[in-house]
Amino acid sequence: MKGYDDRMHDHIYRAMASKGKIRAVACVTTKLANDISFLQGASPAVSMALGRSLSGAALLGSILKQGQRLAIKFEGSGPMRKLVAEADWDGALRATVAVPDAMADNIPALLGRAGFLTVTKDLGLKEPYSGTVQLVSSEIGEDLAYYLTDSEQIPSAVGLAASLLEDGQLAVSGGFMIQSLPPSDEAAVERIMASIASLPPLTVLLKEGKTPQELLELLLEGIDHHPLESTDLFFRCGCSREKVERALLTLGKEELERMIADQDEAEVTCEFCKQQYPLKRNELEQLIQTV
Repeated sequence: MKGYDDRMHDHIYRAMASKGKIRAVACVTTKLANDISFLQGASPAVSMALGRSLSGAALLGSILKQGQRLAIKFEGSGPMRKLVAEADWDGALRATVAVPDAMADNIPALLGRAGFLTVTKDLGLKEPYSGTVQLVSSEIGEDLAYYLTDSEQIPSAVGLAASLLEDGQLAVSGGFMIQSLPPSDEAAVERIMASIASLPPLTVLLKEGKTPQELLELLLEGIDHHPLESTDLFFRCGCSREKVERALLTLGKEELERMIADQDEAEVTCEFCKQQYPLKRNELEQLIQTV
């Protein structure tokens, strides 16, 4: 890709190894994570969680086909309550959090030890596919790896990292995912696990400026592998006035009438991009006529 600098852009890099028995993906999401943290008004602690969840969504979304999308939702007993990150097939990402100013010493405390992870995939079928598992550690990468192994039956290693600058912004954000596909190459898997254990922490590697391609070169060292593609990651929100009106319709006629009586108008704010959609009394009345 002409003019493309792997060290300046958020992107994801994919490779296959061991004659198709190993799928490997790595990404950097630093700019996106900072931009979305700003949109959400996130505390430093929540920014760390947003960075890791965005990387996790990007990694899981890397195998989507055209027109498909997925969402990962963490719901826990901690002060953050809920975190949602979404990925589209073309590299678009977005995220939102229930309590953006929540504070905690670490992500498990922020998310809470008790809760659930739900992964929803819209594959273009009649109904989206959804799978839910209990949080096992409340470390976002570990819980995603558990979901993939337990719910989708794909043994996976997921590493996610995010660290802060002194001003509270993210210094780095990124991650990797290694998956063993059938028939499993146990020798290759063991070698990769040994590489993961011997490498410096992922945060250190990202701070050193390692690109996604360089991360995979380290993780797959000594294993025959070949690159597939590198894709830009970017922010895109799917909200629209039409979707807002459809969401209001789900409230029902009585609730819409109560809204008119109490407020005379309504204003809906998109939870992802914070775009505001005001609706005047006559617009709400027109909506009621369609119920």
